[in-house]
Amino acid sequence: SVVTLGSTRMVQHLDGMEGEETKRFMHHYNMPAFTTGEAGRYNYKPGRREIGHGTIGENALKNMIPSEDEFPYTIRVVSEIMTSNGSTSMAATCASSLALMAAGVPLKAPVAGIGVGLITADDLQNEYKLLLDIEGVEDFFGDMDFKVTGTSEGITAIQFETKLKGVDPKILKEAFRLSKSGRLQVLNVMNSVMGESRKELAPTAPRVEVIQISTDKIGELIGPGGKNIKAIIEEGNALGNGELEIDINDDGRVTITAVDQAQRDFA
Repeated sequence: SVVTLGSTRMVQHLDGMEGEETKRFMHHYNMPAFTTGEAGRYNYKPGRREIGHGTIGENALKNMIPSEDEFPYTIRVVSEIMTSNGSTSMAATCASSLALMAAGVPLKAPVAGIGVGLITADDLQNEYKLLLDIEGVEDFFGDMDFKVTGTSEGITAIQFETKLKGVDPKILKEAFRLSKSGRLQVLNVMNSVMGESRKELAPTAPRVEVIQISTDKIGELIGPGGKNIKAIIEEGNALGNGELEIDINDDGRVTITAVDQAQRDFA
């Protein structure tokens, strides 16, 4: 999983039925055909499966991401699956949690995920077995894929798939208990490698500084047709190799983002 940090103005704009909204945390997922030993062209266009698995990881992690006030960045995580034998969406969730902490994003808590499978005797639920961390063949021939993600304190996301017409609540309760023990075991392994977020961002990551100006000065800062703000950015860019970005909010909060300290100081 690869983490990229950008300025607050790099949020994703979503044009939905209820109007436009923005998203500052994105989790994307790619799984080429070679991961399961299949031949075929690499598809650069995400399909329904890639979008769905990316969303599982996003839902698992989004409530552990710090607020924009605490961490004024746009965050994109991309999980690249290299090989697969079941539950890659849960592997992506674990890897993305570690990658975010390695990148210095102050997660509220580490997140892990695990899948629970179900095998029934001729679809009769009085004879069944639950399987933890299912492999591909168990997923294909099984009757349920129950994915649960969470921290050591609780659940952050669930995905439930079944080939049956319904699953007895007793079985689901047992699956929750099984997934908890598995999740905590995975978290223990993750925590032995990286139990909390790094205190410093990577040297290649942009740094953000926020200043507050009076709202009646916003027009003066922008200038006619954006003349003033464009001039500041152009002069600032000449002082370093990176790109200076300035984002102005309606409340007078100005976010200055650049890798180079000289650019930020100038702005």
